Amino acid sequence: QVQLVESGGGSVQAGGSLKVSCVATGRTFSRYPLAWFQQAPGKEREFVAAVSPSGVYTYYADSVKGRFTISRDNARNTVSLQMNSLKPEDTAVYYCAADSSPFSAPSTYYHSREYAYWGQGTQVTVSS
Repeated sequence: QVQLVESGGGSVQAGGSLKVSCVATGRTFSRYPLAWFQQAPGKEREFVAAVSPSGVYTYYADSVKGRFTISRDNARNTVSLQMNSLKPEDTAVYYCAADSSPFSAPSTYYHSREYAYWGQGTQVTVSS
């Protein structure tokens, strides 16, 4: 059974940093794109960042460019999101996701429908 389990969420003041991580079990995702999405109360799930299977190429939402960094460790089947200079508007539940195909084009990484596997989410709260 495939499981994605996030950890590392919490509460921080604006300007602070947090790192969230996700470990996958039940399947090796080294050949699949991985991503992070966020969902704030009353809003749809939104793309945050994605990383190519090799880890060389990364993709970010405009709202987090320069502040967040996505990385992966294929040996440990993990993906992480380092979040710096956090803002109150970053408050959301953060979900990691694994693509449904190893052959997906980067243009599809931004869409939640592209991902077949999801974690349960971890809450990130940024206070002003």
